[in-house]
Amino acid sequence: MHHHRSEHWIVLSGTAKVTLNNKTFLVTANESVYIPLGATYSLENPGIIPLNLIEVSSGDYLGEDDIVRQKERYKIDD
Repeated sequence: MHHHRSEHWIVLSGTAKVTLNNKTFLVTANESVYIPLGATYSLENPGIIPLNLIEVSSGDYLGEDDIVRQKERYKIDD
């Protein structure tokens, strides 16, 4: 999740498994998905073909410290 930016992902090759606000779907080559500001999301590659995508971020602040991790899902310690 981000407090200051949204993202637009364009898949170039492979398949992206995207979970966006508790809905999961696949995005394949030449497709895209919009991640709105404040949305809870995750991205993974469910296949064996490497996933290549372009990420376009927009907002008033694009720093890496604007990432809010989903601690329970990924068992991240502080």
